[in-house]
Amino acid sequence: MKVSKSQQEQTRGLIIRTAVDLMTEQGYDETTMKQIARAAGIGDATIYKYFPNKEKLLLGYYKLCIDIALEQTLETPGFEEFGLQERLQRLVDALLELLLADREFVAITRSLVGKSPLLMMRDNMPGQQALKEQVAAFIEAAETTGEIATCDYKNILAGLFADYLFAVIAYWLNDDSDEFSDTTQLVDLTLAILVLALKSGVINKLSELAGFMVRNQLARVMQNGSGLLDMLKLAKRGLSK
Repeated sequence: MKVSKSQQEQTRGLIIRTAVDLMTEQGYDETTMKQIARAAGIGDATIYKYFPNKEKLLLGYYKLCIDIALEQTLETPGFEEFGLQERLQRLVDALLELLLADREFVAITRSLVGKSPLLMMRDNMPGQQALKEQVAAFIEAAETTGEIATCDYKNILAGLFADYLFAVIAYWLNDDSDEFSDTTQLVDLTLAILVLALKSGVINKLSELAGFMVRNQLARVMQNGSGLLDMLKLAKRGLSK
């Protein structure tokens, strides 16, 4: 019997949700694909049609969250009137709101990434293409309205946004401030700096090498966190003058 696309998506979502609950309760290493399949009420072999291994299942979780966050962002009331910073801010907020309910599981996945960095290399980055296309569309719209200067590096910046999001998640996991206020401040400052740089046209002076360096160093800086907010405040102040 042929399974419809909607049924496949429902089953995929069920597998992911079941895996999140089991891994949160039992741990990643202690949870098997067979346990996930049986808890989800599907055949032991069926689960491998959706996810060949647990690592791909983890990536599937993030892709699903990103897809939902993108949908929720675009459906935000009055979104058409938002400026570039507000649009990007709404996207980050939507993703963090989704992850909050699974914060313990997200912390588990973060630990796994630390042990296996190749898991989150660019080719594996969940939601990369959808994020790139949507962020590029946001930047292009800001260009069209004259909110920012013409940017020659739209695609590079859009491609870096997935890296930025996962760096923010890493910072958020280490954030013990009241209601994650430090993360809120971090996102506000970093996005404000980006938009100010785009408005001034300074982004066009950056080379692809600089973008590559930013991508590779961003996660390390975010996790360290020491003096980061003060540094960002100074950068924002300098660009505003």
